Amino acid sequence: MRYSRLLVLFFISAAPSLAQLPPAGPASEKAQKSYKKALEEVRQHRQDLALDEFKKADKQDEGRCLACQKKMIQYGLELHEWKTALAAAEEMVAEAQGDESVALAHFEVGIVLLNEGRDKHKDELWARAHDEFTRSLAAFRDFPEALLADGQALAQLKQDAGAKAQFEKYVQLKPVGEPERQRALRYITEPELARARMAPPFAIDTLDGQHISMDDLAGKVVLLDFWATWCGPCRAAMPHIREIAKKFQGQPLIVLSVSLDSDEQKWKEFISKNGMTWLHYRDAGSAGSIANLFGVKAIPHTFTIDADGVLQDEHIGDASIEGKLKKLVARARELEAPQKPPE
Repeated sequence: MRYSRLLVLFFISAAPSLAQLPPAGPASEKAQKSYKKALEEVRQHRQDLALDEFKKADKQDEGRCLACQKKMIQYGLELHEWKTALAAAEEMVAEAQGDESVALAHFEVGIVLLNEGRDKHKDELWARAHDEFTRSLAAFRDFPEALLADGQALAQLKQDAGAKAQFEKYVQLKPVGEPERQRALRYITEPELARARMAPPFAIDTLDGQHISMDDLAGKVVLLDFWATWCGPCRAAMPHIREIAKKFQGQPLIVLSVSLDSDEQKWKEFISKNGMTWLHYRDAGSAGSIANLFGVKAIPHTFTIDADGVLQDEHIGDASIEGKLKKLVARARELEAPQKPPE
């Protein structure tokens, strides 16, 4: 299970609203070589080695390489190297100049502490995260991502009134229809969800023309299936997904298959030829793609999400999940049933 990575990935992919230029690379020649080597390690999907090289480049640049620090935070979070990520964020604070830079730097420190708190379940870390988001918002009051993150830190501390106030401010700053705004609205009415392992918010247009978001599906169990036509194990697992879609037809369960295919026509033809009658979406593969939000590195990869939007199970490869789905669907039916008034 890698649920603890999902909050990390959401905040990495959610671009802060403050205007900012791409961070400059290292100045010294030695640091530039290390930074270039780090980028090559990233291309080879060796994030652990890349992190070491980014650390080396930053040290060679006397702790002034903003691009190195951002990468140290990104991969430190992903690999749960909390000390490395925190040290880089604190370097950003020390070097920050101007309100926006100060706000972003304290935001980065807060994100590290918020995620470490989720990983270690420590109130002390969430309290420190709240302090950092407070400093961020003191430097730049209308910073939506800091408001959202601070609301989550306060929710973890069971300070629901304060969390609700931050979520309400966030909602006021975001346009109607954005998935993150929909999620914040749910947190306002159900603050306990801000403490749960929620599936990342997203909105898509499916192959059959439906516009849906993760939070539109509240009340239904969701089986999220990542696959591609070129993936042999995915093709082998496809009859199992078809069987699940058929077995649970008419029940509060949605099957959504997210394809990583680059060839749109081939994808459409495969779906039609194989009678795949459930919901489909082809991921564009951008930084904010669903696959990136969910940290998908291998396929087939499925996520089971309950009627509240909370992640329940995650499997790489084909897996027997019908028993879990039956239980979740039964609970979803209970939530659908009208409540009897007290006698």
